[in-house]
Amino acid sequence: MTPEEIAGTLTELFGTGDVGAIAPGSWQVETSSFRLLVLLAEDHTWLRVLLPIVPIEAAQPFLEQFLEANFDETQEVRYALYQGVIWGVFQHNSGTLVSADLSNAIARLISLHDAGLNDVFNRLIENRIRQIIQAAKRQGQSLQFTMQNLERFYTEGLLGEIEQTPEAREQVLALWRHQLERLWNEIEA
Repeated sequence: MTPEEIAGTLTELFGTGDVGAIAPGSWQVETSSFRLLVLLAEDHTWLRVLLPIVPIEAAQPFLEQFLEANFDETQEVRYALYQGVIWGVFQHNSGTLVSADLSNAIARLISLHDAGLNDVFNRLIENRIRQIIQAAKRQGQSLQFTMQNLERFYTEGLLGEIEQTPEAREQVLALWRHQLERLWNEIEA
């Protein structure tokens, strides 16, 4: 893609008001939700698209899940760490890049931005639930017995918030029950 084609694709996606050239071969897309950077190498051989996702302080507990997502889920874009920020990054040889691929990559980056920590948090939680199921099965516990233990932990205050209302506790337990029932038969002891 030439610089003109890149600028045209950005204008098609975001309109002229949100797209600005910040230097030759570099653009910034500024919306109310995000700031996207598009950088073309000086020799015009590589294009990099960057979108900040979350500060490292918030992401620290989920670094393993970010890396797992890079392997399994992020497709043509990747999570990366730079200057204390987790970024969504797309890099491609500009000579073989077409407008549709750039548009798809930008849509995927925006999807990562919109998800923020939600997807990696959910991945972490599912991994923990799988560990609980494995431990319960190794001890010969049934799904029903495992759920009773969790209910007891909430009743005794070992799990949950200190000032959690009974309604909130029931909602959390319903979520536990749903996840345990969903994953129970998938997991071997």
